[in-house]
Amino acid sequence: METVLELEKIESSPLTRKKFRSDEVYKMVEAGILPEESGWELIGGEIIHRMTIGSKHASIVKKLNRIFAGLLDERTIVSILDPIHIDSHNEPEPDVALLKPREDFYAKSHPQPEDVLLLIEVADSSVEFDRETKKSLYAVAGITEFWLVNLKENTVEVFSQPKNGTYRLVQILERGEVLHSSAIESLSLEVGEILG
Repeated sequence: METVLELEKIESSPLTRKKFRSDEVYKMVEAGILPEESGWELIGGEIIHRMTIGSKHASIVKKLNRIFAGLLDERTIVSILDPIHIDSHNEPEPDVALLKPREDFYAKSHPQPEDVLLLIEVADSSVEFDRETKKSLYAVAGITEFWLVNLKENTVEVFSQPKNGTYRLVQILERGEVLHSSAIESLSLEVGEILG
């Protein structure tokens, strides 16, 4: 049995966290430690389990998929909940990514920041995480444009013009307003089209 002194030593010792690299996560999937298609993301070297997706969230992702596939034809590849390889410690899986076209459809490797035209996160319970952690990650990586569909506030937050690890232009748009993408020419959507 441990004494009070021994417990105090344990509690006062500095805790260290193991930061994972994307290659280590893939090895864990191959070994069956992490299930494939499990809803995990690698953010800052930590394996993060994505929140459960509600029906409103899922419907908006489906709607955006249809809108973009119809509007943008072959000018982009629409990617849904797929990894973006930012660096060895960051491989987020945004709800929607619009990617530069590539003949192999990224079969040889996951898209990297220079392949991304626009990332979109749809958020309800994860608004703060997406607005702080993911937005910062995307800005540092130089992702040209990031939209946060905020289901709590019924708004779309648009972040663009990344410089020195932050987005210099921020817009918060509501129903009745039109969102104009700065990354994709001729992409304009009324916010109500997205929110339903």
